Amino acid sequence: MNTGHRPSEISLDQAAAGMTLAAALLDDHGGVLLPQDAALTDSTLAALRRRGVARCVVWTAGEPVDPAELERARAARLARLDYLFRHCAEGGGSQLLLQALRGYRAREQP
Repeated sequence: MNTGHRPSEISLDQAAAGMTLAAALLDDHGGVLLPQDAALTDSTLAALRRRGVARCVVWTAGEPVDPAELERARAARLARLDYLFRHCAEGGGSQLLLQALRGYRAREQP
């Protein structure tokens, strides 16, 4: 997490080169277009506009995030992982991946 910064959802028209994504940018099917903390460039902004992306979440200066808000965001990330791995068999390699991802997402801010 960027200390002293908070995530803000903005339209892609408001985004500028040099801004940093506070959340991964996903396509309509859940595929990652750009990962969290990726720096936006003029070329990536142009490519996102061509794909029809309308909004993104970037880090902006502001007051520290409320701890309750952080916990809600963490719970939402973990719930999303549970949903994505809902069809995985117990005891397989997918479960090891899920455990590693849950550990990573539980520590991640916001």
